Amino acid sequence: MTDNNILKIKKGRLQGEVKVSGAKNGGLKLLTASVLTDETIELFNSPNGLLDMQVHIQMLNQMGKTCTENGDYLRISENRLSPELLWDERSIRNSLLILGALTTRFGEGKVPLPGGCKLGDRKFDLHVMILEQMGAKVWEEDGYLCTKVEGQLKGTEIFLPIRSTGATENGIFCATLAKGTTTIWNPHIRPEIIDLIGMLNKMGSKIKVYGQKCIVIEGVQKLSGVKHTVVPDNMEALTWAIGSVITKGDVEIQNFPFEHLEVPLIYLRESGMKFYRGQDSLIVRGGDNYPIEISTGPYPGINSDMQPLFAVYGAMSEGTSKIIDLRFPGRYAYAEEMAKMGVEYEIQGEMLVIKGGNPLHGATVKALDLRAGIALMLAGLTAEGETTIENAWQIQRGYENLDSKLKVLLG
Repeated sequence: MTDNNILKIKKGRLQGEVKVSGAKNGGLKLLTASVLTDETIELFNSPNGLLDMQVHIQMLNQMGKTCTENGDYLRISENRLSPELLWDERSIRNSLLILGALTTRFGEGKVPLPGGCKLGDRKFDLHVMILEQMGAKVWEEDGYLCTKVEGQLKGTEIFLPIRSTGATENGIFCATLAKGTTTIWNPHIRPEIIDLIGMLNKMGSKIKVYGQKCIVIEGVQKLSGVKHTVVPDNMEALTWAIGSVITKGDVEIQNFPFEHLEVPLIYLRESGMKFYRGQDSLIVRGGDNYPIEISTGPYPGINSDMQPLFAVYGAMSEGTSKIIDLRFPGRYAYAEEMAKMGVEYEIQGEMLVIKGGNPLHGATVKALDLRAGIALMLAGLTAEGETTIENAWQIQRGYENLDSKLKVLLG
């Protein structure tokens, strides 16, 4: 059904059972946390098959870790870790977090400049700000971002101008082994961050969360090894739920993270989704869906990653849907790809307006990023004829075992 760059999709109805894998945005951060200790980390429900996870695992191996995979189990041990990540393959944004972890543990670090999705203006000034405020010198050199500290990082008060997930995480990593206490004001609290903090505290960190107000980290000298289970991927769970509705399918989604999707589920129920709660699953009965009006926002709201999925949902309903993404307004570029399949839309200021109900047809489209790619795949499941998605490797970055899961659900 797919190679690394091309995914071909035909119209189909999703039905049956599917199990949600471990969270991409959770697993990657837990891999980074292993940099903070020389002891062994064991992860369960780890989405090892993801492209981004494989890149991160290879990065850890390159630095001196030994990663052993077995299905969804991952063991990370260490002989001697280098504070330099010399890397000429595709990079990921997580390299910024690796830099924070290296700097707090070794007093220096060197990582490749970050890659990943291009979502508007995603620079790394906040990461540099955090490192500099905690006493590090930061500079760019031949495609690498480098740091050096006299002594060790020092705790401080960090005021984030926006609720940035990556900056919040890097503040946590930097502060964990820093001298003194660090307070991160205006953090972005979301499930993967709470899971990361839970694992770090099991390793010996002293981190307290005061809601969306602040996170307080008291630095410690050393962290120990740990066994930890990765939380389910809420984006994958939402993908199968929306896919079930728009294809008029009947799907039981196992390992469903209800507590992480309360607000999106309210919007979906109000927009016609019929679902029932099983013991550890969500059972979705496909049927008619109605237009939606959403604005993205911090957790527990609808995050920016989710809005392309809601756009497909709106396109498959009779009427006009409206989406405002205040965090990444440039992220509506995927709508132009959907238009090739028959989706009618316009952008009014910072609002995406979708006139739904038009029958879609197969076309050749391009996955501009991970979430845009999966939205195009869902659209392809409703379109007459065959849809060819170029740049399909983007989807593989965030959906583990996608081919086999689709094969089962499509019969």
